[in-house]
Amino acid sequence: MISFFKNKEKDKVNDDKSYSNIAALLIHVAKIDENYEDKEKEIIKKTLIELGASSSNIDKLISDASVIEENSTQILNFTREVKNAPETDKIRIIESLWKIIYSDDNADIYETNLMRRLAGLLYIDAKVMGDLKEKVKQELKK
Repeated sequence: MISFFKNKEKDKVNDDKSYSNIAALLIHVAKIDENYEDKEKEIIKKTLIELGASSSNIDKLISDASVIEENSTQILNFTREVKNAPETDKIRIIESLWKIIYSDDNADIYETNLMRRLAGLLYIDAKVMGDLKEKVKQELKK
């Protein structure tokens, strides 16, 4: 039997491991251009808090995620958490990834290539990915 009434708690990203892996993905994208700045760290913090992470231990969460990201040789562990997230959270994360990339007003070939790979890994339609990219670029022009 299909239930149309979902438990809202299950619809949210809600455990520390999930937050750590999502943060590690955000950090990985921030570091891909070898220029990890405070603007990017603020975007990561804001995104995690919007997803429901506790703001009281956000610095520890990001610190732990940095270690995870540094010790990882692939992004599949990080993308698994995002792929399993509710669609609204997935969109918010993708939008934040674009904000991180354009935080220096430039997207290099490594960053755009990574986003193309992520679109495939996360089952995000190319049009949705492009629309989110354009939305972020337009917000930066304001």
